[in-house]
Order: sequence, then C-alpha cells, then structure tokens
Amino acid sequence: MTSTIDPAYAGLAEAAKHESEAHNDRKSLDIDNPMGLTHKTGVEITERTIGGAAAADGEFPSEHDRATLRRMPGPIRIEAYLIGLIELCERFSYYGTTAVFTNFIQQKRPPGSRTGANHGSSDYRSGALGKGQQASTGLTTFNQFWIYVTPLIGGYFADTYLGRYKMIMYAIFIAQIGHVLLTVSAIPSVIDHPNGAIACFSVALVIMGMGTGGFKSSISPMVAEQAGIGKLKVKTLKSGERVLLDPALTTSRVFMYFYLLINVGALAGQLGMVYAEQNVGFWLSYLLPTIVFFIAPVILFFGRNRYNRTPPQGSVLGKALKFIGFATKGRWTSPKKLFAADLWENAKPSRIEAEGRTKPAWMDFNDQYVDEIRRALKACQIFIFYPVYWLSYNQINNNLTSQAATMNTHGLPNDVLNNLDPFALLIMIPIFDLGLYPMFRKFGINFTPIKKITFGLLTASLSMVAAAVTQHYIYKRSPCGYDAGTCDEFADLNVWIQTPTYILIAAAEIFCSITGLEYAYTKAPKNMRSVVMGLFLLTNSVSSAIGEAFNPLSTDPLLVWNYGVFSAFSGVAAVLFWFTFRGLDAEERTLNEIGMEADTVEEDDTPRTSTANEKA
Repeated sequence: MTSTIDPAYAGLAEAAKHESEAHNDRKSLDIDNPMGLTHKTGVEITERTIGGAAAADGEFPSEHDRATLRRMPGPIRIEAYLIGLIELCERFSYYGTTAVFTNFIQQKRPPGSRTGANHGSSDYRSGALGKGQQASTGLTTFNQFWIYVTPLIGGYFADTYLGRYKMIMYAIFIAQIGHVLLTVSAIPSVIDHPNGAIACFSVALVIMGMGTGGFKSSISPMVAEQAGIGKLKVKTLKSGERVLLDPALTTSRVFMYFYLLINVGALAGQLGMVYAEQNVGFWLSYLLPTIVFFIAPVILFFGRNRYNRTPPQGSVLGKALKFIGFATKGRWTSPKKLFAADLWENAKPSRIEAEGRTKPAWMDFNDQYVDEIRRALKACQIFIFYPVYWLSYNQINNNLTSQAATMNTHGLPNDVLNNLDPFALLIMIPIFDLGLYPMFRKFGINFTPIKKITFGLLTASLSMVAAAVTQHYIYKRSPCGYDAGTCDEFADLNVWIQTPTYILIAAAEIFCSITGLEYAYTKAPKNMRSVVMGLFLLTNSVSSAIGEAFNPLSTDPLLVWNYGVFSAFSGVAAVLFWFTFRGLDAEERTLNEIGMEADTVEEDDTPRTSTANEKA
C-alpha cells in the first residue's frame, strides 16, 4: 500500500526505513520532506512494516491505517441543519435589530419625520434619538459586552441543570421579551421623549442579552451533537479507496456551514431592516425580527423527538474546579511545577490507586476525563488572545457604520455597507471548505487551528489598516476636515471604498471565529461543552470591556488612531500567539483522539429519540 504518513507517526516511518534497509526490499525515504512519507517518492509502506492489521469499514482504525490513509470529513445528518435553521432565525432577529442601533442612537430624526425614516433622502441619515457617536459606540459596545458575559452563566445552567434543549427554549422566551420592549422604544410617540426612549431601549438590551447569552452557549454544541460526527473510523469509497472519516474534519465542516447559516440570517436581517428603517421607520426594523424569531421555537419543538438531547450532568463545573485544585495542590509556591510534565499524570485516578493514596469521594471519573480536562485548559489558554481579535472585528458594529455616514452613499442607507461582511462570508466559506482546505490536505499541509488563528489575527490587523487609510482620506476630502462626523456635507468619496475592510474582516472570521467555535467544542469534556463554549464567547465580552476604555478614540479627529491602535494590537498578537502555541500543532491529532476509540455512544450515526425523562 502506498500512501502519505502523518508527521505524528514519524517514528513508525523511521522504523519502516530501517527494516527497509535490512531486507533491501523497499524503496527510498524522502527525508527532505518535512511532512513525512509521500507517494511521490515511491515509498511503499505495508502492514508488516508499520504493524497492525487493516481495520474493517466502520471500525476504529489500526495504527497502520491512521498512519497511511487519507482523511476526509464524514456526512452530516439533517438534524444538524434543523438546529442551524433555528440559529438562522435567531441571528436574523439579532443582526436585524442591531444593524440599525447606531443610527437609532446617534442620528437625529430627519426634518418632517416622526418614525426616524429618511425616505431615501441623500441629505439626511435615518435617525431617532440624536445622542451622538460616543453614546452610540458606548451603548453598542455595552451590548457586545453583555451578550458575551451571559453565555458563561447560560452554559453553566445548561450543563448542570437544564440540558441544552431546555436552555435554548427558555432563552428564546426571555429574548422575545426584550424584543418587544425594543419595538416599544421605537414607537413615534416614545421617540418624542428621547430620554424615555433610550431608557426603554437600554432595558431591552439587558433582557435581550440574557436571552441571547443563554441561547448562544448551547446552540453551537447542540448543532455539532446532531451531526453524527462519531468516532474516527475507516470507510471504503465507491472508487475502492480506503479513507478515514475524521471527526475533527467533520466538526470543522459542521461549524463552517453553521457559520454560513448564521450569515444567511445576518445578511437577510440587516439588509431588510436597514431598508425598513429608511422607508418606514425604526419600529418596523424592530418588529419584523421579533416575528421571525417566533419561528425558532416552532422548529425546536416539532423536531424534539429527532434531536440528540444531552441530559444535564449535575455540578460539572464544580467537580472540574475541585480536580484542578487537587492536581495543583502544593505547586503554587513554585510556578515551574504548574507546568511540569507529571502534573496531570500524578492526579489520575489510576495513579492514585496504584500508589496507595486515598482517592477523594468526589473523584468518580476515570483517567480519560483527566485528559479531557487537560485538553480543555489548553483551549482556554488559546482563548486568551481572542479579545484582541474581537477589538478589530467589533468595529463593524459601530465605528465603521459611522464612517460610512460621512461619505457619499448615493442614496444607500449608510448602515447597509456592513452587509459586505456576511455577503463575503457566503461566498468565501464554500471556497475555503470545498477548495482551499482540501487543497492544503492534498499537498500534505496540515493547516491546524493554531495556524488558522494566527492567519486570522494577521488578517484582522490588515482590515484595520484599510479602515485607517479610508479614515485618513475622509478627513482629507471632507469639507469640514477633521470634523467629518458632525459635518452637514459628506466627504467626496464613494462609500464602497470600505469594501477591502469588510472582505478582510470576513476572512479573519473564517480563520478565527469559526475555528474558535470548533476548538471550544472539540477540546471540551462532553459534559462541559456549553460551559467551555461560554468561556470562548466570554472573550468577546472582555474585548468589549477593553473597547470601552478606547471609546474616547471613537470620535473626530482621533479615528485614524482608533483603527491604527487596533491594527497594531492584532499584528503583535499574531506574532505572540504563534510563538506561544506553535508547539500545540504537533499535539493536535493526539488531543482530538482522546477517548475517541471508546466514543461510540453519544455521537454515533443513528438519529436520537428522547426518553420520557428528557421530554418532561
């Protein structure tokens, strides 16, 4: 059999080389190839040289199969797409409303308009409360902070008490209360009293954030749990080629298309609502997303007997924290001991029993769970760099919308331009999934999550360079110079020059946002997936809190500095991230395969039917 060997099996390959020389019945080894053995060098690897019989279809692969067979993603069940459709409705409602937040808060009502609509006028922007750019940036940044704090709380309740299915149901109900209040804040008679309107608006943000947080921590793990990802296994294609169906690649594909559905909802919501804002008023921009969101619980309820509904596991977070405290006990006085190779091995139940030590009463798990905790902590270390990425990404929620308002839009609503981001993603995600990533695998390039995140940080940095250059020319071409944001005339620039900024942000999302969702799911223990997802989402909240500190830069004449600072942060973070975590590249498949051989129950390819207990 001639095939490619993964670098993780370099030792086996070397053994094959020595046996080849001893028996003189093998061909040469291309040791100049850093990716290992390749069919182009003519190396023939047999079961005798590597060891281990070939596994049958559907079985966990032998060591030989894992070393030689091509890996590919497995099929995805229809239930995953149903959950994705629920996410689409929720993202339509969220992005449909937030797309008009900036104009609603910042801009004044156009002359003669009670609803805030400008009816396509090129002389005025749609607006309602007239509180200015700093107020709009402050409130929208708070919203970003709040909706990404609450997932940690929602994730805890989902894993410990409710399960993901019930958590999503309750979260939708809470969020809908906030949507109703949001609609009330935009009624013309309420807008007549801007202070009362902004108070109602702020309460709505808090309630919506509680619902959104509970929803987001559970929806991502739940979609992956429906996909039938299963274990690493062998499959024979119609062509006769034996391949490995790799859960890591399947998970990556699930989250790629999950993110695609997110952006279908975002694009439809944003496009529709900015035109509703322009032609009718803000009340319609808030009412329509509320109606669409009512579709989500209908889909969730009628598919309840088809979903894989993971039951809550009790106090999982508390047990994990107890174990971490147990493993690190006595090591805090010497920080080096916290990173010692024996840290987790010494705390494994089997080691404790073998050494005759007393095992704590709460330690009712096996060694595999210890490996999963270790893996989850590695993921959490990676998340430390994510707030820097979100600083750049979050500019599309406020400052870039305000930037568009200072240029010639030729009759387009200024807040329609940020739809370039989801539009670019709809085009780029299939290209990456069906073209770029398979091409990398074909040529033996292991484009790991660590590499993706590094590229994402670099791309985010470039997006802010583009935004800074655009802002420089706005100041240069505006009749009011460095007071462009408050000028009654627009800079003589076409608003479409923002296109490079949004395309670069979209590429950064594919590398960072999607990979983050994938990493949070694959590296978390099964009974802590919502909590770990909540920790990942919390990084956006941390970013928003940092962003509040930079809010003074979100005004003229400092906006070039605003984008330049965030570009520098992302660029430096990319370098630090790579040199800090590049060692995890070699461990990627080992970490993903922890417990995989025994993982045949929760995520097999058979659709689930809820038990009577789960339905209650």
